[in-house]
Amino acid sequence: MHSQPTLRTSSFKQVDVFTSEPMRGNPLAVIFDAEGLTTEEMQHIASWTNLSETTFVLPPTDAAADYRIRIFTPRTELPFAGHPSVGTAHALLEAERVAAKPALVQECAAGLLPVRVAGSGAERRIFVSTPRARFGKLPDTARDAFARAFGASLAAQPLPVRVGPNWMICDLGSADAVHALKPDMQAMISLRASFDAVYFCVFGRAAAGAGHAIAVRAFCPADGIPEDPVTGSANAAVGAYLHASGELAKIGVEYRASQGREMGRDGYVDVRVDANSGAVEIGGQSITCLDGTLALPHA
Repeated sequence: MHSQPTLRTSSFKQVDVFTSEPMRGNPLAVIFDAEGLTTEEMQHIASWTNLSETTFVLPPTDAAADYRIRIFTPRTELPFAGHPSVGTAHALLEAERVAAKPALVQECAAGLLPVRVAGSGAERRIFVSTPRARFGKLPDTARDAFARAFGASLAAQPLPVRVGPNWMICDLGSADAVHALKPDMQAMISLRASFDAVYFCVFGRAAAGAGHAIAVRAFCPADGIPEDPVTGSANAAVGAYLHASGELAKIGVEYRASQGREMGRDGYVDVRVDANSGAVEIGGQSITCLDGTLALPHA
């Protein structure tokens, strides 16, 4: 008889991010014991979980960091992403794998990022300072091409904003336009060849009394994610866009974004933008939906 290889396992949580209610936010897989996993194995696991992102927790390489993570979509590794950063900090605090304190430092491929912890238990809200935005430029033809793919007009020229992923930020004007959007996913995929566009975010302003300032949707069909439920980095990119365009004053330096209604979710992202520097912090609540042990691929 052939002996079976020893099974490798890891403590595991699946966390719903940007919500206080199970299955209403954006799910994240957190692999705690990632030492010894190769990049190829991490990518294989992230493909298997089939969530928009999976994080792998590792010992920090910088003494200033409390922990280190690597972030994978089903197809690629990201230097930074918002909901994985917020959700992993939640999971580590809940599992008592990091000290419960108001300020943490996350190490990731984008560098060392401050993490702020407000409150405790079910009321805990976690905020991450996102990488400083870098702005690109698209040719004038992009506005019409994007509008055709979205099936909706744009209120302004789309702007690439890189905060880890390079988001194509598109202002649709109103929240109603965002909710009504029915984009052509195949047409969006084809925009990669013409404009190197993979990650798309649309937003619009909500009516007075809505309880949030803007509605947001995010699409990444070329990366295997047709629509993402609630997206931290996209909301950070919108905050940077509003600051750069001079539109932030109409909304305020602290505002709440709603995302996920079209997917049956109820996510909220709290955004804070420094009016002088344009630095962005995003955050919100999280809740653990699955907690246990994950069997890892054989070495």
